[in-house]
Amino acid sequence: MKKLTAGSLSAGELASAFSITKGSMSHHFNVLKAAELVRTERRGQSIVYSLNTSVFEDVAAMLLDLFQVRMPKLKVGKKLESSRR
Repeated sequence: MKKLTAGSLSAGELASAFSITKGSMSHHFNVLKAAELVRTERRGQSIVYSLNTSVFEDVAAMLLDLFQVRMPKLKVGKKLESSRR
């Protein structure tokens, strides 16, 4: 997935970066697609992969929401009033 942060790559370009069999690459591609972490697009005879950034945005939003619930909320108005006295 790190390879795709710079942009879309074809299956061949991705496969050339790793020393595993085509069958193993295909399996990994299918796992990433099933998890909706990557998107695929057919361009002629090639399949081009790109990151599904909306999934990462959703996860980031959930994490932010989780931490906001657990973090105490700042009472800025009261702090400002007490500092003026």
